[in-house]
Amino acid sequence: MKYLDEFRDPSFVKPLLKKIEEVSRKDPARIMEVCGTHTMAISRGGIRPLLSGMVTLISGPGCPVCVTPDGFIDAAIELGMNEKVMIATFGDMIKVPGRGSSLEMEKARGLDLRTVYSPIDALKIAEENPGKEVVFLGVGFETTAPSVGGAIIMAEEKGIANFSVLSSMRTVPEAMEALVLDPEVMIEGFLCPAHVSTIIGADAYLPIVERHGIPCVVAGFEYLDIFLGINMLMRQLKEGKAKVENEYKRVARSGGNLKAQGVIEKVFEKGDALWRGIGVIPSSGLTIRKGYEKFDAERRFGISVSLEMEDTACRCGDVLKGKILPPECPLFGESCTPSAPFGPCMVSSEGACAAYYKYGGA
Repeated sequence: MKYLDEFRDPSFVKPLLKKIEEVSRKDPARIMEVCGTHTMAISRGGIRPLLSGMVTLISGPGCPVCVTPDGFIDAAIELGMNEKVMIATFGDMIKVPGRGSSLEMEKARGLDLRTVYSPIDALKIAEENPGKEVVFLGVGFETTAPSVGGAIIMAEEKGIANFSVLSSMRTVPEAMEALVLDPEVMIEGFLCPAHVSTIIGADAYLPIVERHGIPCVVAGFEYLDIFLGINMLMRQLKEGKAKVENEYKRVARSGGNLKAQGVIEKVFEKGDALWRGIGVIPSSGLTIRKGYEKFDAERRFGISVSLEMEDTACRCGDVLKGKILPPECPLFGESCTPSAPFGPCMVSSEGACAAYYKYGGA
């Protein structure tokens, strides 16, 4: 199959389910879909019930909004309290709760907040408002990092001095490895994120395979992409193999996007990062290099993002680690809903809790 429509053709589903059944065991295999877009596609397509008894799909930490710590939201609000500062952010960050408030609540109280579709939009706002300090909230994974890094490079080249980034950029393979080392999660295979893999390449998962013997398959987001990826994982488990396979070859390459990787390498360096509900994962963060420190909002304004875990009844962390399903959280659907979210997994359109709330256990 080469074209998009073919990956949406329902006539292929039954034959693929038959293939998965042929390589399945008596007990369901525990496969984690790392990416939030996979989680939403699986729920929207009703894929979980079709795999019942063969595969248990558990949702991973691949939703950047969901893993952004509350301390980051608090730091953004603290910056926004400065009347000279204008905060620019993607729309899905606005409702994410901090420890006492959210950007949405503070906007109602007068915080100068602008919603943008890209870091370049924030850079344009800075160019058009020289009397304001424009701080972009850089939240995302390797997919978003090149555009954030590109905006910083452009700001340097154009001499736009009133632009900076509060960075909360993270890298996915380190989080996957941290989950493998958690004995309570018991992952047998990873359905690897499509978007991230177009940047870092399928070979980025080789260390997980080589060190831990966990099969990894890069898969696209169409329904048949997901079934094909699961079939590849199940076949590896049946044969007792562990290797990296790429179902998404029409977009993702083994080595990834070298130009995008170059931008990341130029602007960012590896650092430890706090993942909301999970904890600090070594070398899983991207911090702005000293050469670009004047665009680093933490250094520019002398603030810091707290690395302390919040004591909360919200169990987003256990959801993100695949230890529980969203309905097992005591807040789910009661005091935590999409219109009044308590935790970030209910805020994001790619959050596991939001997917379960909208589509049930499908």
